[in-house]
Amino acid sequence: MLMRHCFHLTISDTDEELKEWKTKFEERIAILETKISKLEREMEDTGTKSGVLKKTLEKSIWEISKLQTEAEVHRSSKSERDSIIQNFFTRHNLGSLPNPPFDDEVALNLTNRIKSRLLELEKDLQDKKKSNEFELKTAWDRYMDANGRWNNNEAQKKAKKDIKNGLLKRIKEKENERDSFELQVSNVDLSHIDEKEKNMSIEVERKKNQLARREFESTIIQKESELYSIGQMIKVADREKSILDLDSEDRVKLSIKKTELENLKKKHRKIIDEYKDRIRGMLKGRLPPEKDFNKEITQVLRAATKEFDDLSAKSRDAEKEVNMLEMRVQEVNNNLSKHRKDMDSKRRYIESKLQALDQQSFTADSYPKVLDSAKEKRDVEKRKYNFADGMRQMFDPFERVARANHICPCCERPFSLKEEDEFVKKQRMNSASSAEKIKVLAAESLSADSFFQQLDKLRMVYEEYVNIGKETIPNAEKELRDLSEEMEQKSQALNDVLAVSAQVKADKDSIQALVQPIETADRLFQEIQTLQQQVDELVYKLEYQGQGAKSLKDIESELNGLRSREDNLRDELEKLREERRYMENDLADTRIRWHSLKEEKGKVANILRDVERVEAELDRLTEEKSQVDLDEKHLEEAHGPLSREKDELLRDYNNLKVKLDREYEEQAEKKGKYQQEVVALLALISKIKQYNDEKKGEKLQELQVNKCLSESQLQSCDTRKQEISTELDKSKELKRNQDQLKRNIEDNLNYRKTKAEVEELSHEIESLEDRILKIGGKSKIEAEFGKLSQERERLLSELNIHRGTMSVYQKNISRDISDLKQAQYKEIDKRYFDQLIQLKTTEMANKDLDRYYNALDKALMRFHTMKMEEINKIIRELWQQTYRGQDIDYICIHSDSEGAGTRSYSYKVLMQTGDAELEMRGRCSAGQKVLASLIIRLALAETFCLNCGILALDEPTTNLDGPNADSLAAALHRIMEDRKGQENFQLIVITHDERFAQLIGQRQHAEKYYRVAKDDHQHSIIEAQEIFD
Repeated sequence: MLMRHCFHLTISDTDEELKEWKTKFEERIAILETKISKLEREMEDTGTKSGVLKKTLEKSIWEISKLQTEAEVHRSSKSERDSIIQNFFTRHNLGSLPNPPFDDEVALNLTNRIKSRLLELEKDLQDKKKSNEFELKTAWDRYMDANGRWNNNEAQKKAKKDIKNGLLKRIKEKENERDSFELQVSNVDLSHIDEKEKNMSIEVERKKNQLARREFESTIIQKESELYSIGQMIKVADREKSILDLDSEDRVKLSIKKTELENLKKKHRKIIDEYKDRIRGMLKGRLPPEKDFNKEITQVLRAATKEFDDLSAKSRDAEKEVNMLEMRVQEVNNNLSKHRKDMDSKRRYIESKLQALDQQSFTADSYPKVLDSAKEKRDVEKRKYNFADGMRQMFDPFERVARANHICPCCERPFSLKEEDEFVKKQRMNSASSAEKIKVLAAESLSADSFFQQLDKLRMVYEEYVNIGKETIPNAEKELRDLSEEMEQKSQALNDVLAVSAQVKADKDSIQALVQPIETADRLFQEIQTLQQQVDELVYKLEYQGQGAKSLKDIESELNGLRSREDNLRDELEKLREERRYMENDLADTRIRWHSLKEEKGKVANILRDVERVEAELDRLTEEKSQVDLDEKHLEEAHGPLSREKDELLRDYNNLKVKLDREYEEQAEKKGKYQQEVVALLALISKIKQYNDEKKGEKLQELQVNKCLSESQLQSCDTRKQEISTELDKSKELKRNQDQLKRNIEDNLNYRKTKAEVEELSHEIESLEDRILKIGGKSKIEAEFGKLSQERERLLSELNIHRGTMSVYQKNISRDISDLKQAQYKEIDKRYFDQLIQLKTTEMANKDLDRYYNALDKALMRFHTMKMEEINKIIRELWQQTYRGQDIDYICIHSDSEGAGTRSYSYKVLMQTGDAELEMRGRCSAGQKVLASLIIRLALAETFCLNCGILALDEPTTNLDGPNADSLAAALHRIMEDRKGQENFQLIVITHDERFAQLIGQRQHAEKYYRVAKDDHQHSIIEAQEIFD
C-alpha cells in the first residue's frame, strides 16, 4: 500500500515534492545503513573475540597436554633415578640404602656419595699415571746415559778419523814441499856461490882501499885552493895593469864620452819636443818629469788596453746575444710557418670531412653551427622516438585491460560486447601503425646520431684548429715581435759598444804609436844618466889617481906566468875528477855484483832452512798419526760393549712402557665407565630438578582452570553472535525494500529531466538549422570542421610530443638531482673548476716545455756542429804540422746521428788523401794510430779544456818512427810557446825515449826533469836532473 501511494505521488506531484520525498528516503536509508554497519561491526567484534577465545582454548589444551606429558616423564625419571642409584650401590659396594622411592633430599645425598667415589677413582688414576711416568723416566735416563756414552765414542772415533785424514793430507803436502825445496837446492852449487861471494868481497875491499889510498878528495881540495890563490894573484896583477893603462886612456875616453853625452842630450830633447803636445793630450794637459815619461805612458796604455779588452768582451757577449736572438727569431719564424701550415692542413681536413658527410661545401668556421644543427636534429629525432615509444608502452596494456575487465582503460566505463570489439580493433590498428612509425623514427634517430657522432669526432681537430688560430699563432707572432724588438735593442747596444770600442781602439793605437819614441827617449835618458856618471868618475879619477910601484912589463910577465900555472892546475884537477869518477863507478858495479851474490846465497840458505823445517814437521806429523791410530784402536774395542748395553736398555724401556700403558688404560677404562654412568645419573637428576624449579605442576593446574573459564566465555559469544545475525538480516531486508522505492523516484526524476532536455535540444536544433541556412550550407561547415579537426590533431600531437619530452627531462632531472646528492658529487662545481684549471695549466706547461726542449735541442745541435768544426780544424793543423808522411794529407772526425730526433752520435776517424776519403780503422799503421790519438786528444783539450791547463802524455812516442816523433816534439814545443803566458798551464810527459825528452826539455821552458831509476837494492828512486842546453 505504501509502494502504490508513493508511486501515485510521483506521478501527480511536482518535481520539488518528488525531490523532498527522495531526501526523506535517503535519510531513512542512511539511518538504516548506519544501524546495519553498527550491527556488522558488532558481529565482526564478536567473531574476533570468539576467534581469540578459540585460539586461547586451543593453546591451553596444547600446553596442558604438553605439561601432562612432562609430568609423566618426570615420574618415570624419578623411578629411573632410584633404580640407577640402587644399581650403583649394589655394584660398587657403596653402603646401605633406604627403602625406595627416594625423595629429592635423600637422592641428593646418595648422589654425592657416588660423586665422591668418582673423585677417588680419578685420584687413583692420576697417582698411577705419575708412578708410571717416574718408572719410564728412570728407565729412559739409563738408556740415554748409555746412548750418550755410545755417541761420545762414535764422535771420538769420527774426530780421530778426521784428524788422521788431516794428518795424512798435511804429510803429503809437506813431502811435496820438501821435494820442491830439494829440487831447487839441487840446481844450485853452494860452494861455487860461496867462493864467488868471497872473491867479490875481497875485490870490493881492494877497490875501496885503492880509492882510499889515492886520497882524491884532499888532492882535489888542495888543487882547488891553489887555483883560487892563483886567481886572486891574477886579479891583483890585472888591477895594477889596468890602473897603469887607464891613466893614458882616461883623458881620451873623457873627451869621447862628453861628445857622446852632448849628442844623446840633443836626440833626447828632439824627441821630447816632437811628442810633447801629444803627450799632454794623452795625459790631459799634464807633462810629467822626463824620467817618468815611460812609466806614465805605460800606465795610460795599460788602462786603455784594459778598457778596450772589457769593451771587446762586452761586444762579444752582445754579439752572441744578438746571434742567439737571430736564431730564436728564425726558430719562431719557422714555428709560425709550421703552425700556419698545420692550421691550413686541419682546415682542409675539416672542410673535406664536412663535405663528405653532408655533400655540401662548408668552411671550417661553420663547423660549430653544423655540429649544433646535427645535435639539435639528433635530439629532436630522439625525442620523437622516445615519445612514440612511450605512447606505445602506455597504450599496449589497454587491449589486455579491456579484454580482462570489459571496461574502458581510461575512464573505467563498462563496455558492451560490440564496443569492446571496436575498441580492441582500433587499438590493434593503432599499435600496427605506431610500430611502423617507431621503426621509421628509430632509423631516423640512428641516422641523426651517427651523423652527430661523426661530426663530434672532428671536435678535437677543430679545437686544435681554433687553438692554433686564436692562441698559438698570435702567441708566436707576439713572441716574434718581442724578439724583434729585443734584437733591435741588443743590436743598438752592440753598435754603441762597437762605436765606443772603436774610439777606445783609436786612442789605444795613438798611445801605442807613442810607446816606441817614449821608450827611445827613456832609453836615451838612461844612457845620458850612465854617461854622466862615467864622465864624473873619470874626472875624479884623473884628479886624484897616484902612480904605481911596478912597471908595466914586470906586471905582464907576472900575469903570463900565473895564467900558464892556472891552466896546468885546471888540467890536473879535471884528470883527478875523471879518475875518481871512474874508480867510484867501478866500485859501485862491483858492489852490485857482490850484493847479488849475497842475495842468491841468502835465498839458498833460506831454502835449506825450509827443508830442515819441513823434515821436522814431517817427523812430528808421523808421531801424531801413530798416536791417533792407537787412540782409534782403543775406541773401537770399547764400542761393542757400549752398543750391546744401549740396545738392552732400550728393549727394557719399551717392554716397561707397554706394560705400564696397558695397566693405565685398564684403570682409565674402568674409571671412564663409572664416570659415564655418573654423568647419565647427574643429567637425569638435573632434568628432575629443572622440572621442579620451573613449577610445571602448578602451571598445569592453573591452565586447567583457565580452560574451563575460556569455554564458558566462548559459549556466551556464540549466543550473542546468533542474536546479532538475526537482527542484521531483518535490517538488510528492510533496506532492500527502501532501495526499490528510491529507484522509482529517481527514475521519475530522470524521466522528467530527460524530457526537458529533449525539448531544449529540439529548440536548439531548430535554431541551428536557421543558422546553417544563414551561414551558407552544410559543406562549408564540414570543410571548416575538417580544418579545425586537423588543427586540433596537430596541436594534440605537439602537446603529446612536448609532454613526452617534458617527462623524459623530468626523469633525467630527478635522476641527476639524486645523483648530485651522492658523496662523489659533493662540491662538484669547485672540484670541476679546480681540475679544469689544473688541466689548462698542465697543457700550457707542456707546450712551454716542448718549446724549450726544441730550442735547447737545436742549440745543442748547433753547438755540437760548431765544436766538431773547431776540433777538425785543430786536428788538421796539428796533423799537417806533425805528420811527415806523404800518404795522408789530414785526418778528421766524422759524426753520424744514430737515429732521427735523437742527440746520440757514432763517431769515426777519416783520413783524406787528395779527393779520396777513407775510414782509418783497419787501414793505418800502429804509429799512425798513436799519432792520430795524440792529435785528437790535443784537439779535444784545446777545445774543451781552456780553464784546465794540465796536459798529460804517457809514452806518446810508442810505435812512432823518428821523423814523426820529432814532429810531435816540435808540436809540443809550439804548444808550450803558445801557452807560456797561461798561469795554470802544465805539461806532463812520461817517456823512455831520451832523445824525445831532450827535444822537448829545454831551459826556456823548464829548469829540470825527473828520472826514475833503480838503486843498488833494486828499489825505484826519483831523481831531479838539471836540463843542459
